[in-house]
Amino acid sequence: MATADLVTRARAGDGDAFRELTEPHRRELHVHCYRMLGSFQDAEDALQDTLLSAWQSVGAFEGRSSVRTWLYRIATNRCLDALRSASRRPAVPWDVPDVEPPEPTRLGEVVWLEPYPDAVLDGALGTQPGPAVRYEQTEAMSLAFVAALQALPPRQLAVLVLRDVLGYRAREVADLLDTTVESVTSALKRARAGLQRHRAPAEDRDRVPAPGSPAEQEVVAKFVRAYAAGDLEALLAMLTDDVRLAMPPIPLEYHGRTDVGRFYATILSPAFTYEFVPTRANGQPALGTYLRGPNGLRHGIGLVVLTLAGDRISAITRFDSGVLPSFGLPRSLPA
Repeated sequence: MATADLVTRARAGDGDAFRELTEPHRRELHVHCYRMLGSFQDAEDALQDTLLSAWQSVGAFEGRSSVRTWLYRIATNRCLDALRSASRRPAVPWDVPDVEPPEPTRLGEVVWLEPYPDAVLDGALGTQPGPAVRYEQTEAMSLAFVAALQALPPRQLAVLVLRDVLGYRAREVADLLDTTVESVTSALKRARAGLQRHRAPAEDRDRVPAPGSPAEQEVVAKFVRAYAAGDLEALLAMLTDDVRLAMPPIPLEYHGRTDVGRFYATILSPAFTYEFVPTRANGQPALGTYLRGPNGLRHGIGLVVLTLAGDRISAITRFDSGVLPSFGLPRSLPA
């Protein structure tokens, strides 16, 4: 009854009633847009477009679905519009002066990928998923999972997220996307196959230490000690054989311990003094990375997100300093 009253008032132009209707879903919609788009900032833009579109069309809302489902319909279509516009963040060149990186293993394609702060994520995954859910909500926020989603065609991506992550039934997804159940079923089959090709091996996913556990903390502490000391041998000893290093929006990628070692050999030097501030991104340990300058000022050079497999590191993703403010981290630390 309370919701029906709010809908009636919102349809009559009551902005306070509209905000009361939509605010409980705001954070989970932001997460949904992030999964679809792979970018924290793009998700924010899509969320604002969603709420604006919902406000403009609330007069036509007839209550045949829940307010939540109605908002997911709008958000999904705003994200599909963004994916089809091809106006994604472009690749940028290597940005560390006086350092020439080695030849990469390959050039990455998902250069628009951004990390999602755990501080923002907290409480946004609390909604009970539907009966068709296939992935744990925390797993579906991991950096590797979100990156793998970005390799899917837009319609397949939308279907997989709605069906396997949020647990909507096939008929509900067909209604959300204005298509048929047969089309949804076909798209989901292709999306699952495509996602599997880009995901980390199941054995690595099964060995991830619990967030904040002593095992996780020990691996992160060892990584920090090795990096700060410029100890390449100790750093490489922590990596899995098939470790991957990526650095969006720079497209360089290094695969395997040998190639990753070639990269770190160029930036781990006594000439560089690194310091780290711990944080969390996508449910994973992350480190704000700072480089000490000649005047003692420590300049932020990026954020490193670690993917763990047991007591080893299976992936390292380095983001530029532009993401630091989203994590509440300063651009520089005082001398």
